[in-house]
Amino acid sequence: MQNKSDSLRDFATLVASRRDWIETVLKPWCERANRRDLLLTEGEWTDLAGRADPAKTLWHWAWSRFPKLLSEGLHGMNETQQVVVTCHDGRTACGYPDSRLSTGGQLYLIREDGQTDGPFSIDDIESVSA
Repeated sequence: MQNKSDSLRDFATLVASRRDWIETVLKPWCERANRRDLLLTEGEWTDLAGRADPAKTLWHWAWSRFPKLLSEGLHGMNETQQVVVTCHDGRTACGYPDSRLSTGGQLYLIREDGQTDGPFSIDDIESVSA
């Protein structure tokens, strides 16, 4: 029979193990995964990540491969910084990320003239610069 301190130590070990798995396996996977796999994972997210909101975890980690889209301390896209998106096929677009429209691995930009550009699939984007 385990005593209370052994149980707490086991629980603390479990929590530490889960945090380590999130930091060393789950986050890096999100940063590299293609859009199709991310969409498949989103449907199973509560089984993998618990009750964490996919928009604040899965998609935030996926978009973190393009740091200029995110703002330190925010779990969404930085809509206040204009960015230039360059796609693998050479297309470029300039505008402000639209967090509301940019879901499911598709990025939308609002241009200076108020028009919307996109969607740009996370798979098609080569780089994002300010």
